Amino acid sequence: MGRLNRNALANMRGILQANIEKGRIPGAIAVVALGGHVEMFDTLGAQDPAAGSPMREDAIFRMYSMTKPLVSLAAVMLMEQGRLQPVDPVSKYLPEFAGQKVAVEEGGEVVRLDAAVREPTVHDLLRHTAGFSYEFLGESAVQKLYTAANVTDRSRTNAQFSKVFGGLPLAYQPGSCWFYSRATDVLGAVVEVASGQPLGEFLKQHIFDPLGMKDTAFNVPEKDWSRMVEPFANDPDTGTPVVMLDYREHAAYESGGGGLFGTAADYIRFLQLMRNRGMVDGVRIVSRKAVEWMTSDHLGGIPALGDMLPAGHGFGLGFAVRTHTGLGPQPGSPGLYYWSGIGGTSFLVDPAEDVFAMLLTQAPNQRIFFRNMFRHLVYAALD
Repeated sequence: MGRLNRNALANMRGILQANIEKGRIPGAIAVVALGGHVEMFDTLGAQDPAAGSPMREDAIFRMYSMTKPLVSLAAVMLMEQGRLQPVDPVSKYLPEFAGQKVAVEEGGEVVRLDAAVREPTVHDLLRHTAGFSYEFLGESAVQKLYTAANVTDRSRTNAQFSKVFGGLPLAYQPGSCWFYSRATDVLGAVVEVASGQPLGEFLKQHIFDPLGMKDTAFNVPEKDWSRMVEPFANDPDTGTPVVMLDYREHAAYESGGGGLFGTAADYIRFLQLMRNRGMVDGVRIVSRKAVEWMTSDHLGGIPALGDMLPAGHGFGLGFAVRTHTGLGPQPGSPGLYYWSGIGGTSFLVDPAEDVFAMLLTQAPNQRIFFRNMFRHLVYAALD
């Protein structure tokens, strides 16, 4: 095992602080761990820029898509309990997905609906090959249908979301391509049916409580509202108002794709679990082979559409997975896996270097710049 360069970690801290002082982001928590030991846990800048309050160690972030790996883990745990199989069609658990058609469009309009070559499976949900889309990733006819159906309505339960979403056409033939999508939201509804529990309850009982993730949930108790991290009121680049999930609203919708709130300390516990291949503090949550399976490439020759998955990467079960040392626009080792959230949260786990790292902020439009920069700064600290 290597070691971390203290000067490089100080440089990371200084660069993040300089960006805070320039008004690029309001505040951040930066974490770097080597050999399973957290070597850096820095709170920087403001937790609430309007109030001027400093970032707290126990600050609560909107995790957005960093929810996906946890819900993917829940599905794999159900597989190990014999209650779910990756080859199962989604319609086995959610009948509204039976007989979905594939939209064929011209000029931004659906011109016909073709039969699907096969139904989407649970495996497809886990690796984003189900044929779904995300409404914010473009202006296709199917994406417009998502928007018209208000698929983000947080007053719906997961079961109600599923019935609305299952009534919409597919954007692609299942298994034909990778496209980042609402698949993990559907997976959350599958977890509920397979487990017989609400998604949040299953996660709490089987993942959060065993790991000691005491502040991670789909809703924030009023007593903890003072710990919420806030973005700038207006984006520093565009001047437009910044709108993020309202933690004061009690949501019925427990979005498997992006609904969790949580702290840095809590997510470190999950990253420790993954780094330890399924075990924390001597307690096994999931098997070693399941973690290996989740963090391996599941795409092979399946093409990745869009720009969400960079060159040199495939996708596992809830994680992007690095397949080549080169090709990618950031440094990293084959076998590295990571994901991020649209609000400005990101993490990586590099088994070859035995490193994991995480940057948490709430700056949606600046997220890609800081995610990429943080990756370079982490690898710059490896001696």
